[in-house]
Amino acid sequence: MPRTIPGPWRRVADGAGLLSADGTTRPTIFADMSALAARTGAINLGQGFPDEDGPAVVLDTARDAIAHGVNQYPPGRGVAELREAIAAHQQRFYGLHLDPDRHVLVTAGATEALAASLLALVDGPDDEVVVFEPYYDAYAALVALAGARLVTVPLRFPDFQPDPQALRDAVSARTRVILVNDPHNPTGSVFSEELRTEVVRLAHEHDAWIVTDEVYEHLVFQVRHEPIAAMPGAWERTVSISSGGKTFSTTGWKVGWATGPADLIEAVLAVKQYLTYTGGAPFQPAIAAGLALTDDWFASLSDTLRVKRDLLGRGLRAAGFDVSVPAATYFTVVDARAVGVVDADRFCREMAESVGVVGVPLTAFVRPEERPAVASLIRFAACKRAPVLEEAVGRLSQLQPRD
Repeated sequence: MPRTIPGPWRRVADGAGLLSADGTTRPTIFADMSALAARTGAINLGQGFPDEDGPAVVLDTARDAIAHGVNQYPPGRGVAELREAIAAHQQRFYGLHLDPDRHVLVTAGATEALAASLLALVDGPDDEVVVFEPYYDAYAALVALAGARLVTVPLRFPDFQPDPQALRDAVSARTRVILVNDPHNPTGSVFSEELRTEVVRLAHEHDAWIVTDEVYEHLVFQVRHEPIAAMPGAWERTVSISSGGKTFSTTGWKVGWATGPADLIEAVLAVKQYLTYTGGAPFQPAIAAGLALTDDWFASLSDTLRVKRDLLGRGLRAAGFDVSVPAATYFTVVDARAVGVVDADRFCREMAESVGVVGVPLTAFVRPEERPAVASLIRFAACKRAPVLEEAVGRLSQLQPRD
């Protein structure tokens, strides 16, 4: 009789909402919906990945690196060229002065940086991690992996702005980390300066760390992203995380980074080296080349996505949905109650068959007990070519309101 498998996998699966009643795991909703799109021929506006390649200089630099033998282990902290480019990027856009040898760590995507940061900064079951809910689905699983307790601050349709009092109520002496995703996935919201200031104040009051997830930093419309680390009193207790995947349409390369004070980065590195150790050798100089692109290129990136956001939003409104207009990211969230839908999970599966478009229900981004509050909400992704979005909008016009 084989032994029962030990370890934290059950906590992780349960935290991610993947543990079934019989104790087995099931695929994520993203895998389910992408498979459904492939099977039905539906346009996949569910998972947030672009259908176009990134800038030529980024792709060509990767090809050149491969051709010239940059195919073995890079340094554990990341290649110097990329660490220097990240430091220059933080200075250029945010006025942050980083030492690339002490304040920068390259990771296997932002999710590894999040995992290493939480494992480094959380001590165990007496600690709490505060997040804004809905949240990127990895957060609950990573907090469970760290053995901590997840505490959430709700974001409500249509503006998805947190109530400062709810944040104050969530942060306590047991709070070890306040995890801030800004710009926010899945809602597309951008947090106010007042909210970010309150995060810093609460972190000082309760001696908590701040971990920020800023992977959509260059996909902000009309205003420039403002990181918490650049705010007064924040740097010394903040780990800032981002990646090249969303900015340069290279999500499959998994090149991310963490920046912060030397002591925090050393702690994150101590964990990270036993996760992937290192990776992405030929892609690291390629992302460095991307970070050196002109200000005009970065501005055109958000301008182009804003046009796609508006195209998709018009189509969703014409189809009868109530639309939350995002301030950033790939994503637009709608309330389907306007078309008579109360179960977005079921409706998304039916929609793939009936009109040939896939979205993701927001129930995938919340704890089970919070699902009734978002039961009619759906996230659609605009990071597709304009003709694809136009076809999706045309298909959505076929939706028939429900009684």
